[in-house]
Amino acid sequence: MKIEKHQEALKETIDEISQALEDKEGLLKHQRRLAFMISLGISELIEIYFHKLKVIKEGSRIKHEWFKKKDIKKILSQQIVSPIDDIKNINKILILCKELEDKRNDIAYSSPLADEDILREEINLFFEVKKLIEEVIGGV
Repeated sequence: MKIEKHQEALKETIDEISQALEDKEGLLKHQRRLAFMISLGISELIEIYFHKLKVIKEGSRIKHEWFKKKDIKKILSQQIVSPIDDIKNINKILILCKELEDKRNDIAYSSPLADEDILREEINLFFEVKKLIEEVIGGV
């Protein structure tokens, strides 16, 4: 997939987050959409990162559920043309992605949360990953 398609999906994620943050009724009514969109956004961020570094193999696609796997570095290594450990900030990024994905299904499929703090934490983790990537490649 071309980088522009990833950037469009990332923009959609950021737009959804912004709308949720601006909603006077709060984040809780956006719970499920945020869970799905943040998960999508993380995958898109990683793909944009790999595209900008020119390391992603043609036709590769990063799947959000991979971030929960113990062998994520091995899985990602099969999608790129350079050693995974040569990618700056990759360890920190993968730790944050795992943390996001570990909570995804609970947020997306459970009863409504009683507290917005979990959603705010997910949003903050998303933007922390985005910042780590932008430190290396500039804007996404």
